[in-house]
Amino acid sequence: MGSLLNPYISFAGDARQALEFYQAVFGGELSLNTFGQFGQTGDGADQIMHGQLTTPSGYTLMASDTPPGMAHNPGNNITVSLSGDDDAELRGYWEKLCDGGTVNVPLEKQMWGAVFGSCQDKFGIYWMVNIAEWQG
Repeated sequence: MGSLLNPYISFAGDARQALEFYQAVFGGELSLNTFGQFGQTGDGADQIMHGQLTTPSGYTLMASDTPPGMAHNPGNNITVSLSGDDDAELRGYWEKLCDGGTVNVPLEKQMWGAVFGSCQDKFGIYWMVNIAEWQG
């Protein structure tokens, strides 16, 4: 698997409905994970922590609900996501994107098993990098 570049959209509690709508528009396979599946209880546990639509045309659209306590700012709700298993390539992109920008989540191992980080580049664009462990 190489690297992927695709949009990642944040919603204010309606990510499931939005992704189901996009699936109806574009077709494809939809995968949804809730915050509750990763241990959150109570308010927001049924909201989408990560959703991914992979279409027959090769498009990938990712989205999530804004976690409780974080601000949802319509108009600033698009993040570019880079993901794959090429560690060196993705770390290289990460370093360049962070140069002159702000690291929001350091690039490090996460509870879902991947190495993940998020930053805002010097132009104000939000990026996420997810490096999957190769399963051979």
